[in-house]
Amino acid sequence: QVQLVESGGGLVQPGGSLRLSCAVSRNILSINAMHWYRQAPGKQREWAATITSSGIPDYASDVKGRFTISRDNATHTLYLQMNSLKPEDTAIYYCTTIMGGRYIWGQGTQVTVSS
Repeated sequence: QVQLVESGGGLVQPGGSLRLSCAVSRNILSINAMHWYRQAPGKQREWAATITSSGIPDYASDVKGRFTISRDNATHTLYLQMNSLKPEDTAIYYCTTIMGGRYIWGQGTQVTVSS
């Protein structure tokens, strides 16, 4: 079973940046696609970004151009660089992957964008 642990969240002003990390307990980054999802207060969890097993990124339209997903296979860590943050980016951010036909989730990290 793989375990995912997110970190790097916090309070940031609008226009600021944060880099989230997701430590993966096994080196599956070159085998599995990895994803970032987020859940804002009172809303459903939504997809934000994906990096395929081949390293190809994809983004939701509302984060494209501001967020960058990347990975370090050597340390089996997934990243999400978030720039030009907006108040509407406030959410709990989760990394996830699919194994055995089901989503494996981390505990999430809170990102709050506020002045």
